[in-house]
Amino acid sequence: MNSLLQLKCQFEHKKNNRGYVVENLPNDARVMSNHIFELRSQLEDILKYWISNTLIDGALFSAYYNKVVAKSNRIKSLFGTSYIKANDLICGARFTGNGKDIRHVFAYYMSLDLLKEAIRRLSICGDIVQAKYGGEITKENIENLYKLKNFDKRDISLTSFIRIIIDCYYVSKFSIDDNIDDINEPAIVSLYKTKRKTIELLESIGIRIYETGLIDDTTVLLNPNQYKILKEKAPYLVSMQVSDIACLTKDEVSNISSNTIKIPAPTNEPIIGVIDTLFYKDVYFKDWVEYENMLDPNIPIELKDYYHGTEVSSIIVDGPSFNPGLNDECGRFRVKHFGVAIHGRFSSFSVLKNIRTAVAANRDIKVWNLSLGSVMEIHKNFISPEAAELDKIQSEYDVIFVVAGTNKPIGAKENMRIGAPADSINSLVVNSVKESGAPASYTRVGPVLSFFHKPDVSYYGGDRDNGITVCTPVGQGIVQGTSFAAPWIARKLAYLIHYMGMTREVAKALIIDSAADWNRKDNLTHSVGYGVVPIKISDILKSKDDEIKFFMTGTIDKYETYNYNIPVPTYNDKHPFFARATLCYFPNCSRKQGVDYTDTEMDINFGRVREGKKGVKIDPINNNIQDVEGKYLYEGPARLLYRKWDNIKHISETIKSNARPREKYGAGLWGLSVKIKERLKYNRDHDMQFGVVITLKEMNGVNRIDDFINMCHFRGLIVNRINIDARIDVYARAEENIEFDK
Repeated sequence: MNSLLQLKCQFEHKKNNRGYVVENLPNDARVMSNHIFELRSQLEDILKYWISNTLIDGALFSAYYNKVVAKSNRIKSLFGTSYIKANDLICGARFTGNGKDIRHVFAYYMSLDLLKEAIRRLSICGDIVQAKYGGEITKENIENLYKLKNFDKRDISLTSFIRIIIDCYYVSKFSIDDNIDDINEPAIVSLYKTKRKTIELLESIGIRIYETGLIDDTTVLLNPNQYKILKEKAPYLVSMQVSDIACLTKDEVSNISSNTIKIPAPTNEPIIGVIDTLFYKDVYFKDWVEYENMLDPNIPIELKDYYHGTEVSSIIVDGPSFNPGLNDECGRFRVKHFGVAIHGRFSSFSVLKNIRTAVAANRDIKVWNLSLGSVMEIHKNFISPEAAELDKIQSEYDVIFVVAGTNKPIGAKENMRIGAPADSINSLVVNSVKESGAPASYTRVGPVLSFFHKPDVSYYGGDRDNGITVCTPVGQGIVQGTSFAAPWIARKLAYLIHYMGMTREVAKALIIDSAADWNRKDNLTHSVGYGVVPIKISDILKSKDDEIKFFMTGTIDKYETYNYNIPVPTYNDKHPFFARATLCYFPNCSRKQGVDYTDTEMDINFGRVREGKKGVKIDPINNNIQDVEGKYLYEGPARLLYRKWDNIKHISETIKSNARPREKYGAGLWGLSVKIKERLKYNRDHDMQFGVVITLKEMNGVNRIDDFINMCHFRGLIVNRINIDARIDVYARAEENIEFDK
């Protein structure tokens, strides 16, 4: 086995130097004057409504697009001015339609004056199309317009006219949406962002709330009566709503026995945070767990409220001792356990508050396990409040959550979607498989927001024929469920971060990469994610003799971060390697943006470097054409083919027996490029880190790792072999308590 390598190099940075893009309609597209006038009529009706309804001091309505659109194809000139960008007026996004007919719907909030101006512009543009172009304007007509020296302005510029025509092409209709679900229990409700504060806005329609009832500036906890008032008086304000009362997915426990296990006292082992039901203090590993009960002291507690949390923590502390077949060689871990729920129904609002409090007060804990999950399915058009809070916490703090993929109740439908908070995008979401690697009988499926791959990975969580052994409050038990797959992955992440000294980005990328391996085929049911993670940590930290596996880390703030100086060995002047790469990062996320949830996109290019007429460029192993000049890719295919806006990018070649080595370009260098795009206006207050894991597989089974290391040294790159024993020793020494002589 070859050691995992750490490759340190100097990344270069550059801004986006792409010149002015000539805007036009797609090929064979046309815009009819009748369509423009219909859009105007719809906005006029919306204006009349909001003139008579002054609750929000402006206009709130939806724009239905004709497809999934890129940021560049959202409305620009119709709502934009010299001091207002139309994109900043968006306060929500969702999908409508199914399958290939899926389309964007954006919610806009703007002043009445801006809405009146949009109506005026549509009138002018419709008249021009009717009078000058016989009622329809095409791409060819717009190309000819660019050549004109004079344009019949009629109070509109040539640029604005063209852009508004393009806006009208992508928008099918405008309307006010006011259909919201019925909820007969406490609900967590998100309102669209307007000029008025949430508390003030709700009070004006007869709903009194306090600051303690807010999760953020637009998300609030309402009782059933308050929700009914909102639904009757101002349903158009509701962006998202879910029940606050969640039922835990059930994990089965059986075969209780009283086998005695001994454990040494803890020393300086890493600590993993656990958010779960209560912890039973009278168990054999109690000295390894620091426990804090965060429940209201008035809540009655029964013995069964201690089972789930105690079982989860037992795996994290000492799982391999009673599951020798799952011995991951990671040792034992200490746990800081926070009891936030009882065994049945619980308040999501309360759990959210407690999670943030726990993480903020324990900054030394980097890995958190959350095996609580809702029976209810996630919504197709927005992220759950629980998941959004986890994503926000992970963006703000240098932590990572491992979240159980939730379990399907007995008798549930075949493809039941996962439950909150397993829709957390930044978290590592874990589903369960049988010993054979097949999905467990209780498996629930993704994707999230019709796009994001969830779960991320799978692991062994037991099933009816072969369960997982745990410690319960009354002895040893056999269990099954995603709750008991997730803690094993938390152990691996903690090992990588604490013992191996890796960033959370690299640790997550290593887990994903190890599960995906070679020749991965997307699971259309989204049941196992990228694959099943290997049992032994050494299989993650090492590679086969014919593979070279290395990782790189970087920080990005400008448009592109790159290095074109990676030497890949050659044989007979060719590169005899297959290649794959996995990129992970933790973006800011905006729940208010609905389906357009992640604020930041990182796109990865990895491949051979060649000199072209327009400078140095990378030939990517996945033929990525998103930023190739002269190429155009619609948003839908870009998301499908290149995972645009996903915070995990896994690109891999297929291993073929008849594959031929690649041609060597110039000095035989390869390059890595990471480009960044922001969906909203630039709002990050810090540079964003990324981690990349790259694997090269020699086509003829030859071990060329020494050649690679020597070539890297020759080019001034620093290469470190990841020596497991040495790094554990470094951790132990760093954690020693030193007493100085007085």
